[in-house]
Amino acid sequence: MPRNSQVMVYVSVLIAVVVSVDLLFLRHRFWERLLVNIGIVLLFGAVYWLIRKRL
Repeated sequence: MPRNSQVMVYVSVLIAVVVSVDLLFLRHRFWERLLVNIGIVLLFGAVYWLIRKRL
């Protein structure tokens, strides 16, 4: 799979996780939702950085 396709899949999974958590758990809580979304993005960024560093 080309590198661009892998990044697109990774970003799509990131978006799916953020939207799922928002809709399932944090629908009416703005600040908690914002903090959790920032945490998810940072976690995905750290994992991507570790994977990229190994390759």
